[in-house]
Amino acid sequence: MSQKLWEKNVSVNKEIEKFTVGRDRELDLYLAKHDVMGSMAHITMLESIGLLTAEELKVLLAELRKIYKEAEAGDFIIEEGVEDVHSQVELMLTRSLGDVGKKIHSGRSRNDQVLVDLKLFTRAQIKEVAEVVEDLFQVLITQSEKYKHVLMPGYTHLQIAMPSSFGLWFGAYAESLVDDMMFLQAAYKMCNRNPLGSAAGYGSSFPLNRTMTTELLGFDSMNFNVVYAQMGRGKMERNVAFALASIAGTISKLAYDACLYNSQNFGFVKLPDDCTTGSSIMPHKKNPDVFELTRAKCNKLQSLPQQIMMIANNLPSGYFRDLQVIKEVFVPAFEELKDCLEMTTYIMKEIKVNEHILDDDKYLLIFSVEEVNRLAREGMPFRDAYKKVGLDIEAGNFTHNKQVAHTHEGSIGNLCNEGVSVLMQNVMDGFDFERAEAAEKALLK
Repeated sequence: MSQKLWEKNVSVNKEIEKFTVGRDRELDLYLAKHDVMGSMAHITMLESIGLLTAEELKVLLAELRKIYKEAEAGDFIIEEGVEDVHSQVELMLTRSLGDVGKKIHSGRSRNDQVLVDLKLFTRAQIKEVAEVVEDLFQVLITQSEKYKHVLMPGYTHLQIAMPSSFGLWFGAYAESLVDDMMFLQAAYKMCNRNPLGSAAGYGSSFPLNRTMTTELLGFDSMNFNVVYAQMGRGKMERNVAFALASIAGTISKLAYDACLYNSQNFGFVKLPDDCTTGSSIMPHKKNPDVFELTRAKCNKLQSLPQQIMMIANNLPSGYFRDLQVIKEVFVPAFEELKDCLEMTTYIMKEIKVNEHILDDDKYLLIFSVEEVNRLAREGMPFRDAYKKVGLDIEAGNFTHNKQVAHTHEGSIGNLCNEGVSVLMQNVMDGFDFERAEAAEKALLK
């Protein structure tokens, strides 16, 4: 069975066909239910402008809802010889309903179909990523509060520097995720604009009602200019990839810290036993494999924007087949990041903290700044206090009581976790995922 929307009377060389289709049939399975939803909105609009009858719309929508359920259940397949998801859906409709199935393509091109599919897929995936990030955020804030009084050394240049705390350490990564989510929200808003009706990039002579499909699909607005709608292919993926890379950067750094602090030379934390593996010859080993793999995967994800840029770079306006290759790196990235986030959430929840790190006097010198500040508070000029403490350290006479009294906002004694939590909630509310969800539910009713 061969089904290609563009095929006429010339058959294609099989090797060339295999090369040009690439991994599209495999990756289009991710897009199947979104393709169906785009078609449902499109044909609802076609009926409103007289290109379908009310009865034709009714039977088409009923059949598309069945296909949607198949796709959601994971039972949708693209048959051998069928080029892509758009061809498969149209084939299934035509088998079931006859010629009326061929009417759904009026006023559309595969170009705007795949744009809609990718945008609907991406906004759904962004929602899932945001929810998993929020789970990790809550764990980090909880751990920050739980261990806010447990001190640890802070480092600069990997040299012991000043007192820090587990409250600061956990909380720092929580706040980093807030910035990452601001980036993700911006990417979501750029993604959540409707390209449907741009056809092959130059619109259509049919009197399409693009405002209607925008509302039916729950987009915030349309991509107004039809040429720009097509120019957005690759740009949308790149922008979203930058946001995913930002999250991945936070997780990679956290994983590195945890691997370092878990090592015997530090002994600051203990990772869950079920997240470590042993050595084939060294019976004492407990390797932090989960976090090492997380670090590697997140570092790979940070290269995603560059991969997309290199594929889309220097293309003039209009559609080019180069853009198909972006799907191969973009579509699987969400699952990889979500896996890393879920692993990190589990480990951060189960991690054990060493509450007696500073009992060891090798960390005594981190209190040198505390002593300088104490002398300055008592009236000694700061530079004189700095010199005195430095000379005491050189002479081996430095002592301190290993207590800190930091009170300013964001310091050891005033973490401002409540403010960070409010900020995160405001960012989450700003996505307005409910609008898109409500539109999709109405369309599928």
